[in-house]
Amino acid sequence: MTQQFTDRQGRAVVLEEITEGNWRDVADVAPTDEQRRYVAALAARYLLLSERGEVWTSLGVRAGDDIVGHVMWAYDDEEGTHWIGGMVVSAAEQGKGVGRATMGAVIERLSDLPGCRQIRLSYHPDNTSAGSLYTSFGFLPTGDLEDEEIVMALPVS
Repeated sequence: MTQQFTDRQGRAVVLEEITEGNWRDVADVAPTDEQRRYVAALAARYLLLSERGEVWTSLGVRAGDDIVGHVMWAYDDEEGTHWIGGMVVSAAEQGKGVGRATMGAVIERLSDLPGCRQIRLSYHPDNTSAGSLYTSFGFLPTGDLEDEEIVMALPVS
């Protein structure tokens, strides 16, 4: 069952595949200056990781008529877990609930995949707003670190 995710302005927030029609808008997504110590300065970096690395799958985030973010996911064969990474919300869209709606949508999307039993992500310990967001969805610390970032996991039933 697909849930509708909306931001605080009531705009539908949806994930969409990267296409010829939207990749430039997704690539141009930039976080606030303060967030650049936690995420890439432009979502273009994540698009390249998806394109060249063949591990990650990038998705654009649309709120209403506008591309407002990027998120990517991957499957870890060794651990049998799905990972969320590279979530960036445009600086102009910060504080509008886009990140929360995006997280809900990507959790739902991954949870619907056959065999999805756990979703993981990591965040920098100083990025307390990200930690609070993830905890509010039920993610719990695993005790592991990934490149100095705290790894969190969400069991999927």
